[in-house]
Amino acid sequence: MPAYAIAHLQEATPHPDIAEYIERIPATFEPYGGRFLVHFTQHEVKEGSWPGSVVVIGFPGITEARAWWDSPAYQEIAPLRSRHVQGDIILVDGVPEGYDPTGSAKMLRAALDGE
Repeated sequence: MPAYAIAHLQEATPHPDIAEYIERIPATFEPYGGRFLVHFTQHEVKEGSWPGSVVVIGFPGITEARAWWDSPAYQEIAPLRSRHVQGDIILVDGVPEGYDPTGSAKMLRAALDGE
């Protein structure tokens, strides 16, 4: 099942450390099967507010995503970003091929009926 690292990063003043981070990050996730799916592309807000930018890195699974995050290679460059850009970053499982959300709806209905 795929997994994703999703970052919602706030606007930041350009800095050489950020450029270095961007240059170096692919080498940290590629050994874990990671690849950019979204990287500072335009986004369209439909509800609420979402200032800043979005980054999504896809991985074959959550194990690989966690191994990348915890890797010495990534931890070495992470301060280049975190010293200059605030944001929220999560690791999340995707859903399997052919996922059907009606099972979740049935569980919710069952929980509601049990109240």
